[in-house]
Amino acid sequence: MSDPGTPTFDQLRVFLAVVDVGSFAGAARQLNRATSVISYTITNLEAQLGVMLFERDSTRRPQLTSDGRALLTAARDVALGFNRLRAKAKGLHQGIESEVHVALDVMLPAARVVEALRNFHDEFPTVPLRLRAEALGAVTQLVLDRTSMIGVRGPPDVEIDGLERIGVGCVHLVPVAAPSHPLALGVNALGAGRHHVQLVLTDRSPLTAGSDLGVMATHTWRVADLATKHMLLREGIGWGTMPEPMIVEDLASGRLVLLDMPDFKGGHYRFFAIHRTDMPPGPAASFLINQFMRQSHGMNGGTLPAFASTDAAAPIVLRHEHTSDDMGCSE
Repeated sequence: MSDPGTPTFDQLRVFLAVVDVGSFAGAARQLNRATSVISYTITNLEAQLGVMLFERDSTRRPQLTSDGRALLTAARDVALGFNRLRAKAKGLHQGIESEVHVALDVMLPAARVVEALRNFHDEFPTVPLRLRAEALGAVTQLVLDRTSMIGVRGPPDVEIDGLERIGVGCVHLVPVAAPSHPLALGVNALGAGRHHVQLVLTDRSPLTAGSDLGVMATHTWRVADLATKHMLLREGIGWGTMPEPMIVEDLASGRLVLLDMPDFKGGHYRFFAIHRTDMPPGPAASFLINQFMRQSHGMNGGTLPAFASTDAAAPIVLRHEHTSDDMGCSE
């Protein structure tokens, strides 16, 4: 058998459209072509590759053959590469954004946010900023929906198709309660936290909705924002985890105390800067991401990396890299 030919990007695009839509006619409507053109393109692609991609011996919707299924992932990878190439070229030609829409995780320490935004204002004083603060998967959802151009999120700590992510450090979550709370009176036995109301930050997005992150108690109160959780904790209504930098003054004044729970010590909450693969950030948004990257390198006590130029005339190239201990989040 001779070697397979080289498919065109258009052929792969048609192949993926048929798979995603589920029919030749549906792919024709999506791509604004005649159904006969779609069928002809798939036939030519099969001839080039030397394999049958779809079963055609029934009146049912087209079904992928075993060969078609084997080639599907590779076809998606190639198509993604083309889209990234085109998106990158678009980014190289764009100027400063007319405005920047940003979504930030509520767990981000205020000092980090203020520093990054102050530097952003100094560098791009004429660029309006649209800022959203959300919890958990809601940040990712805003970027996926194109509502926000970039985001800094925590969970879900997984790769998501269509998104680029860069590690930008973490914050330590600690279990706390008001000094009058039963769990604050000394060393607790294993499982003691299960018997008291735990305040839990709830999710506003479907990405991590229903996922209990760091939940120990059998009885929980769900709150929609971190400020409400903070208020209830200080008033002695339940216990829960909080970002350590947010409660430094409460711990110093005694309004909150760290809980001694041998089976619940808190942990690291990791942050990632994200943007859509097909929407590379322009100079201003890239500068903001680089600010959070610079901060995370500082958390490690290491040398700050050589970031791309912030000259408005030059596109900023993001450095997708991680340090050996994952941006200051070593255990």
